Amino acid sequence: MIINPRATPFVTLATTVVAAVCMIHCSSSATAPTIGPPTVSGVALNATSVVAGSSGQGMVSLTSAASTGGATVALSSSTPAVATVQPSLTIPAGSSTVAFTVTGVAAGTATITASFNGSSRQSAMLTVTIAPVALSSISLSASSAVGGNTVIGTVTLTAAAPAGGAAVSLTGGDPVTVPVGVTVPTGSASATFSVSTRVVNVTMVGTIHASYGGASASATLSVTQPTVATASFGVSGPTETGTCAMAANGNTLNCTFNGSTSSAPGTIVAWDWSWGIATTFRQTTAGPQLTMPAVNCSLLPVPPLPPGNPWFTMIVTLKIHDSLGNVSAEVSDHGVRLLPQGACGF
Repeated sequence: MIINPRATPFVTLATTVVAAVCMIHCSSSATAPTIGPPTVSGVALNATSVVAGSSGQGMVSLTSAASTGGATVALSSSTPAVATVQPSLTIPAGSSTVAFTVTGVAAGTATITASFNGSSRQSAMLTVTIAPVALSSISLSASSAVGGNTVIGTVTLTAAAPAGGAAVSLTGGDPVTVPVGVTVPTGSASATFSVSTRVVNVTMVGTIHASYGGASASATLSVTQPTVATASFGVSGPTETGTCAMAANGNTLNCTFNGSTSSAPGTIVAWDWSWGIATTFRQTTAGPQLTMPAVNCSLLPVPPLPPGNPWFTMIVTLKIHDSLGNVSAEVSDHGVRLLPQGACGF
C-alpha cells in the first residue's frame, strides 16, 4: 500500500490502522503447519546372515520419537520355517528406535518386516545357513583301566551326520589301541568305538585323538598295573575264530590258543592249558600262545558225529602264574568247535 505524503495526518493515520488490521486478519486466517504421527523409517540387521540355530540382532527406527504410551510396531517373517521374530515390540515414549532378536531355523532366506499403524512398513533380507558338521568332543566310559581291559569311547559331532555318515579319524598312543576310524551314521550325532589296552608294569597314560570336519579333540586314559592275576584267552582257527580242526591224521589240532590278553601284577611266566572232549590234554607254555596243540584220536568220542552237527564241542581252559607267585583262577571256553575233518574214522 502506498501512502500519499500530501495526505492529511488524519488520513495517514487511518490508512495505517486499516493496513495493520488487514495484516493481522490475513495472518490469523492462514493454516498453521501440523506434524503427523511417526512412521517406520527403517529395519536394520546387524548381520545379513546367521547360522541355523543361532540368533542375530535387528533395529527398528521411526521417523520421529514415539509419543506418550510408546509405539507398538508389528514384526513378521516372510518364512518362519527359515527365520522367526517376535510378533511385536514397543518403542518407548520419547525414543525412535528399539532392538529385536531374529533366530535362524533352517537354511534359506526370509524377509523381516516391521510395520506401524498398518500404514508404514520397512523390510530387511536375512539369509540362514547351515554350519558345516564337525567333531565336537571325544569321551571315554572310564578314566582309567587295568592293562589288558577295554573301555568304550564316544565321538560326538556338532550336528547330525550328513548323508553317507561322518568318518571320524582316530589315533591312539601306547599303551592304548583304537581303530583307525569310526563312522557316525547318517542322522546321528555320535558313535562309539572300543579302546583296548595292553598289560603294563607301571601306570601309563595313553591319549586318543579324533578329528573330523577340520576340528579335533582328545581324551586320555590311565592304564594301571593289575593287582591280581587274571587269565584270558581266545581260540583262532584256520578260517574262523573259536574253531579247531583235526590235522596230521588226528595227531594235532589246526588252531591256536592265545592267552596274550592275560594280566598279572608280576611278569607272567607260565600258561597252563587244557583241552578236551572225550579225554583231556594238558600243556604248560612259557609264552602266551599254544599253536597246533598235540592230540590223538582219544580226544574224540566214538563215531558218529552228533546228530545235525558237523563238529564236536570242545572245552579249553587256562590258568596263569606270574613271577611274584600269583596264580590266576582257571577260566574256560565251553564252546570251541572241533571239526574231525575225516580223521579218526569220521
